[in-house]
Amino acid sequence: MSQAGQARRGGAAPPSLKSLARQLELSPATISVVLNRSPVAKSIPAATQARIFAAAAAAGYRPNILGRSLRAGRSFSIGVIVPEISEGYAALVLAGIEDELLQDGYFYFVASHRHHADLLQEVPRLLLARSVDGLIAVDTPLRRALRVPVVSISGHHELPGLTYVRLNHRRAARLALEHLAALGHRRIAFIKGQRFSSDTHVRWEAIQHAAGELGLTIDPALVTQLEGDSPSPEPGYRAALALLEAGRRFTALFAFNDVSAIGALRALRTRFRVPEEVSVVGFDDIVSAAYHQPALTTVRQPLRTMGELAARTLLQRIAAPRTRFPKLVTVEPELIIRGSTARCAEVERKPEPVAHAQSGVPVA
Repeated sequence: MSQAGQARRGGAAPPSLKSLARQLELSPATISVVLNRSPVAKSIPAATQARIFAAAAAAGYRPNILGRSLRAGRSFSIGVIVPEISEGYAALVLAGIEDELLQDGYFYFVASHRHHADLLQEVPRLLLARSVDGLIAVDTPLRRALRVPVVSISGHHELPGLTYVRLNHRRAARLALEHLAALGHRRIAFIKGQRFSSDTHVRWEAIQHAAGELGLTIDPALVTQLEGDSPSPEPGYRAALALLEAGRRFTALFAFNDVSAIGALRALRTRFRVPEEVSVVGFDDIVSAAYHQPALTTVRQPLRTMGELAARTLLQRIAAPRTRFPKLVTVEPELIIRGSTARCAEVERKPEPVAHAQSGVPVA
């Protein structure tokens, strides 16, 4: 029914782009790019954008998403594949992805595979069937190239046409081990990640390399591995118990991630004081890492930034499909020192050298 027909029947005409433009004394094109969160909208003053959103909300106007998609030949949606949706790694990455996509008016679907082989094959197909413009794979191995642009976060199985966002793992390992070595720790235990995790192998190689550079010896008896696919602290708790039951003394523990470090803390505190007798270092710097007792020293992986970079890169690739983009985007870690690490107690107990009264030669 026309606006005139609705007016004759006494009903209010639905708000239109043109009526909003007249009300705000702006062009319909300006209204459109702002409400559709087009990249061009970034050039429009924030005050003007706020005025447009307020007027649209007051009038009950909503953009025609279908019309926008048909005009642009895109769905303005992307798919995100994650192992699971939990409090740790994936949640922070998703927050960064969402922040970036919302600025450009994109919607996203999230699908988790929980490392099940059938879902790893099926999930990309299900997302492509929903006409997504591109995919972001988070800690997810992809075995074949897909027909849409793809950005991989923490992926190490390289495929042609993909862009990879990865942490500088060698720098990360160096930061953690340098910190522990400076505190006097030499007998360091390690909890490796699950075998299916994309980062497990590369991070362990980085740890071995950093240990060699720092002159630290890794005792195989002090290395254990997370088992199972639970995203909870339970696998870390079990891994730490296995180290304790082995009976080999260690003064520090470097865990694969913060969630496993939190589980390990619970196990260690049944026998030791942390950090007075055993120091603990995690990895990722999830939100809860700062709120445990003691607060967790950790290697911060900028997960939110990695999500933002992945989303921004993907949108650029969608907008300019013929442009050549860098294959690898590397992000840098940061060591966050909190209360779970301290100077090695054995070093603290070691007596200082004493000068010999006659020869002046220090005596240990």
